[in-house]
Amino acid sequence: MENILERLPQGARVALIRLRSLGDCVLTTPGLQILHRFRPDLRVGVAVESRFAAVFEDNPDVDSLLAPSAAAVRAWRPELCVNLHGGTKSAQMIAFSGARYRAGFSHYRFPWIYNIRIPRAQEVLGVERTVHTAEHVGSALFYLGVPPVESPRARLYAPGAEARTPYAVIHPFASRPEKVWPMAKFLDAAAALPFEAIFIGGPGDDPGHLSKHRTVFGAPLSKTKQLIQGASLFLGNDSGPAHMAAAFGVPLVVLFGSSNPAIWAPWRAPSEVLTNLDQVSVDQVLSAISRLQVHA
Repeated sequence: MENILERLPQGARVALIRLRSLGDCVLTTPGLQILHRFRPDLRVGVAVESRFAAVFEDNPDVDSLLAPSAAAVRAWRPELCVNLHGGTKSAQMIAFSGARYRAGFSHYRFPWIYNIRIPRAQEVLGVERTVHTAEHVGSALFYLGVPPVESPRARLYAPGAEARTPYAVIHPFASRPEKVWPMAKFLDAAAALPFEAIFIGGPGDDPGHLSKHRTVFGAPLSKTKQLIQGASLFLGNDSGPAHMAAAFGVPLVVLFGSSNPAIWAPWRAPSEVLTNLDQVSVDQVLSAISRLQVHA
């Protein structure tokens, strides 16, 4: 495979399509660092849905946030367009991008759209184990010409948190029921913490059992970033906010149900992962917190 990135002219534009979701967006940021370190002259645009755009705000590795449309990507005038999403909409965006080089993984649908087809991550990395999502993104860039390196920790940027007493952020929700630890157990764990617990949730989540606690529900993602950044601990189900906490280096305990931790565990952050969700006790969670040496 020829080195596509070395063939790009000085200051060329690159479009990365990463439409959603929250965790996927956060785990794209290690790849952005890798690309910027190799070719800091390139101008990088990220096409992302507006509800997740805050993941990339103020990131020095990103020059522009692009609307999730073919017109916006084409207007960016990319020399190289890389699909990190893989769905029908992102394929259309690649097809009409006007980019000289159109890259996507070889297992994506509509393979004729791409003139650069990236092999499976295991082949690029020379391994046969399960590959973490952050490594999967990195493998695309290695195939395009970045010398292989270890994928760094994800990075988010937010204004400095207000000085306040230590607190924990607890996210007791997830995208599917089989990924959710019981709310009653979260409440018992919160009661045993040596500092305040702040529960967070999305606009569609029900805060009904949390009247005794401070809650932040349906807040803009930028505010959630700032809240998580200032936390002493994050506790929650496998979900996007957990990846945000890992990106800020906040110690975290994550409970896994149906997802594979080898693919979705917190990336390069002080963390404890507990599996077999229906069997995890409150004592096990508190022991995990103790191992992280989180104190008030």
